[in-house]
Amino acid sequence: ASLSAIDNAADIRMPADFNRVEFYLITVDTGNHVWDNFGHTALRMVDENAGTDIVFNWGLFDTSVGLMRFGANFARGVMEYQLGVSPPHWELSRYQGEARTVWQDRLVLTNTQKRQLYQRLSWNLRPENIVYDYDYFFDNCTTRVRDYLNEALGGSLAERSQMQLQNTFRDEVTSHYANLPLIALSLDVLMNSRIDRQMSQWEQMFLPASLRQHLNRLGLLADGELLVEFTPPAEKPSAYLAVIALLIPLMLLVISVRKASIASFTSQPGFTLRAPGLSYRVLGLIALAICLFSGIYGSLMVLGWMFSAHLDIHANINLLLFWPTDLLGLVMSARWLLMGKAPAVSRGRSQFIVLYMALHVIAAVVFVLMGLTGLSAQNTTSLIVFVVPVLILFALIVTVAGFRSVRSLRFT
Repeated sequence: ASLSAIDNAADIRMPADFNRVEFYLITVDTGNHVWDNFGHTALRMVDENAGTDIVFNWGLFDTSVGLMRFGANFARGVMEYQLGVSPPHWELSRYQGEARTVWQDRLVLTNTQKRQLYQRLSWNLRPENIVYDYDYFFDNCTTRVRDYLNEALGGSLAERSQMQLQNTFRDEVTSHYANLPLIALSLDVLMNSRIDRQMSQWEQMFLPASLRQHLNRLGLLADGELLVEFTPPAEKPSAYLAVIALLIPLMLLVISVRKASIASFTSQPGFTLRAPGLSYRVLGLIALAICLFSGIYGSLMVLGWMFSAHLDIHANINLLLFWPTDLLGLVMSARWLLMGKAPAVSRGRSQFIVLYMALHVIAAVVFVLMGLTGLSAQNTTSLIVFVVPVLILFALIVTVAGFRSVRSLRFT
């Protein structure tokens, strides 16, 4: 990776003796929050010449603008992170409070390499260089350390890290959010094919643990210490299991379909569900979950495509499954829940519902074909296996027995 030139290098005061300067890689394990599930990396510098011991941390962000505005900026892709320095005990106490394991390893560097790294860190501390545009895969707290080390090593780290791996970025996202199943599922839905290419060793070092492991394999780490130890967050069952579990009540509803009797001369022949008081309320609960999640995911993908700089959520093929307009189905969900029966709708409205459900099924079939034939580079396997069957079965039940079509009466 190319770095900006260190301008005015002569103005940087250098230590008198680099034999008395040591750099340490600080690696922090994953946590239990959305923002710390990749882990964290920092650099510790001990300069016995000046009697200083500080930690360089590229994971700081400014929330003084207010959490709402910060969240909006993050959603739009405006992510300004910055470098901060602090004493080791302050950093360590923070990770202890978060119950996260911390490792420290001394970096094996020559005095010339230490000098280069020292210069880069001093340059980074200048006010005009502190802030940077954060990217979770390509420019984060860990890649900053990786890139600075690579510069100090004359580019040899990058040269020795070009092997292609089997893992994709999606694989890493999914595995690192295994303790937060809903977040893992949401990221799998919301992120597009850009995260489905295989990584190189160099790219995989956006992860703190991967950076530490690779540097250790190359013999660049020594004197490893376990500073703080906690049990890492436990992996939880995938949220996709909850999705596929909806198939059981949906299949029971299919079995309960029966031909409806004509209640009045305004009724149209059709089908209903047995034990309607229970069946339609179950259908209402399922519809509530499907319409809510589908509508929200669809809205987020559309809004992200239109207004966000996060390229990983643009042009997402998953929009074939998740439609913002599905939020309108919450009205029908409420009617099933409250009434416990198929609501009566006009002929025109019933035709619209049937058409809407048919289009959903057609879109789902296209989605499956694109995934199975490789027409899309996006990994859609989990959605094809767990989500598509639920959506198609739900559309079928709604179309067949979800409402009663009534004739309009005209008096002349």
